[in-house]
Amino acid sequence: MTPVQQLREAALALPETEEGTRSGAASLCVRGKGFASLTEDGLVRLHLPPEETEAALAAHTTGEHLLLRGTPVAFRVPLADVDGKSLNALVRASWLSRAPQRLAASLAAAEAAADRAGGDLPAGIGRPATRALFGADLTTLEQVAGALRGGTPRPARGRAEGRAGAVGGAAATGTRPAAVSLGDSPVERGLRPRSGVTRLTW
Repeated sequence: MTPVQQLREAALALPETEEGTRSGAASLCVRGKGFASLTEDGLVRLHLPPEETEAALAAHTTGEHLLLRGTPVAFRVPLADVDGKSLNALVRASWLSRAPQRLAASLAAAEAAADRAGGDLPAGIGRPATRALFGADLTTLEQVAGALRGGTPRPARGRAEGRAGAVGGAAATGTRPAAVSLGDSPVERGLRPRSGVTRLTW
């Protein structure tokens, strides 16, 4: 998996993440607030709280503060200099810093449910997909199959439900998304586009 794939996968696994462009950079947002972006020259920018920024600077010597009128507003680092595990943690911290409190709390609740015993979802679908399915109240394969057929009523959860359903559908069917490219690097689309959401060419 390339660093760009890792970035997109980590971000799109989080609830209500959308793609767009801001200031000429590929941007990932939650509820309209950007939390991660990638410039054409390979710099990833992450909106982190001050304490997280300091920890990131200590761990990544090529990283730096991103300033706005002299005030630190984000952490910037060459994407190629961040390993996958660290990138996942940084993306998550950035998402948490920008997501509304209720949405962040619902993610924590879904993660806690996914960690508990119960349901028969296979471990092979991965923790992000399991978390998304639990967040949509789908804890068994029978419920997932019913939701895919449209025969099982789903709770009204607005945009969060749509995201969880898309993740669940991809996980349950094992389909692979179409390839697109950023420069010469082919990457995979994470989730199906929703109406009104601009999809990027990464």
